[in-house]
Amino acid sequence: MEIRSLLIKDTTREERIQIVQHGLYQCGGACDFCNGCDNLGGGRVDTFYQPYIDGEKELRELNMEYRSNAGLVR
Repeated sequence: MEIRSLLIKDTTREERIQIVQHGLYQCGGACDFCNGCDNLGGGRVDTFYQPYIDGEKELRELNMEYRSNAGLVR
């Protein structure tokens, strides 16, 4: 996957879905029925990254919120 920018203004919704899926692949990639992030207190992954996929918040913003709330972004 070759994406030059992760910014919402530079990506389509489909590309943002691929970016999220590719990023999640680092932990194994099989999110269906995984629930791992929820067990760690981060909430469901599909819910957490939905604002980025929908073009509402940048990945950077979501990651900063996650860190500043000790992983309790829901």
